[in-house]
Amino acid sequence: MAIRNIREIGEEVLTKKCREVTEMTPRIRELIEDMLETMYEANGVGLAAPQVGVLKRIVVIDTTGDNPYILINPRIVESSGEQTGAEGCLSVPGKTGQVTRPSYVKAVALDVNMREYELEGTDLLARAICHELDHLDGHLYVEKVEGPLRDAAADEEDA
Repeated sequence: MAIRNIREIGEEVLTKKCREVTEMTPRIRELIEDMLETMYEANGVGLAAPQVGVLKRIVVIDTTGDNPYILINPRIVESSGEQTGAEGCLSVPGKTGQVTRPSYVKAVALDVNMREYELEGTDLLARAICHELDHLDGHLYVEKVEGPLRDAAADEEDA
């Protein structure tokens, strides 16, 4: 496993639509392991493959620090409610912004064995699913920010 470089806002790879994964290969398994290690090293709750420069529809999420979800070719099939809160991104370091997302999301994805499963999330998990799936279509949260971006350090002082 290896820590990969996280691509930052302005890099073209973050604006591209990702390709579906058609089979599990040793390279895809290594990518997933590297993505998890990179996310944990950066203290993130989610990471999408384009954030490490790979245009594949793969996302890793862990909102609790001990229960990672691997989502291959994920899609949201249901959402409801609304939540507005501060959101940040490993690809937009040091900044946060207010974003409105659904408070409940149900996604369908493939696991590492290429078996389909459903993942339901509320609150932070719902936000993370929406945020990471946006990356797969070349979108960053800054496109949805209500008001100005803030320095993350200022938000921590306000909390």
